[in-house]
Amino acid sequence: MLRLSSRMSLNVTDPLLKIDKLAARFFTPHGVVRAVEGLSLDLAAGASLGLVGESGCGKSMLALSIMGLLPPAGRISGGSIRFEGRELLELDAASLRRLRGDRISMIFQEPMNALNPVLTVGNQLGEVFRLHRGLKDRRAIHNESVAMLAQVGIDAPERRLASYPHQLSGGMCQRVMIAMALACRPSLLLADEPTTALDVTTQAQILDLMRELRQTTGTAIIMVSHDLEVVAQVCEQVAVMYAGQIVEQANCARLFGEAAHPYTRGLIGSRPRLGATWREQRLQPIAGSVPPLGAELIGCSFHKRCGLALPRCATETPPAFYPEADHLVRCWRCDG
Repeated sequence: MLRLSSRMSLNVTDPLLKIDKLAARFFTPHGVVRAVEGLSLDLAAGASLGLVGESGCGKSMLALSIMGLLPPAGRISGGSIRFEGRELLELDAASLRRLRGDRISMIFQEPMNALNPVLTVGNQLGEVFRLHRGLKDRRAIHNESVAMLAQVGIDAPERRLASYPHQLSGGMCQRVMIAMALACRPSLLLADEPTTALDVTTQAQILDLMRELRQTTGTAIIMVSHDLEVVAQVCEQVAVMYAGQIVEQANCARLFGEAAHPYTRGLIGSRPRLGATWREQRLQPIAGSVPPLGAELIGCSFHKRCGLALPRCATETPPAFYPEADHLVRCWRCDG
């Protein structure tokens, strides 16, 4: 079993991660692309949060912003990201490199692309222990690597250390990525679509693994996904993103049972449900598509696709309303 990592001392009232009015933009020859726009978010130590929404709504860009890994054309143009009391946007490149892996780790969307195809699993996992845990002894690194692969449920872990990524299944590669991400016992784990392209059985195993690891290590998790069912299996809280902003956030039970934003209701209504009759199973797609990231948005970003839009939705941007203390909704219909 993994041991709890030593944490930087935090005031018990302080969030582990605090994002305030973050703006991430891409400056291209065709204009400015607004990937994340005025987003605010708090995450407590040991908590789990799911980020959901359609492709292109800014979920992955938010995760990359936290990691300081935006592509070359990307830039943080405003706001704040505080982690364990430190302002990440003020850190130099060397400090960010030390932070990544040690305190924050990320599971990327495509494990076959994230792993180096010409290095064995043992070489790649061993590098984590050398660089981030300071281990020098080859036998100690080997033993820790074997134990880590066993922890994430890989059979014959000692033999797998000699394997190359192409010799492993997609599920095994994803487990290797999780092992590498957790080898340093980070305070925060970012998982970007960790079950994409996996079969249902492997997907269930990966989700069980993430739940177990969170319980045993106390690591906080942000899971990026377009699948509400996946998020509901791992996360306590859900934040729904649309056009670079969080439009609704609540605990899982409340969001699924009492969703208030029309976009959230649309996402819930467009998913298939097990056990439903063929009449009940009929999907209700959301009309239209996510606005282009370069578009200048006026009013509510969802109003052109919303069947409940009010006249003010086209001209006035809705602020955050709170139907309940822990339930955020950006919709004019929640005003009063």
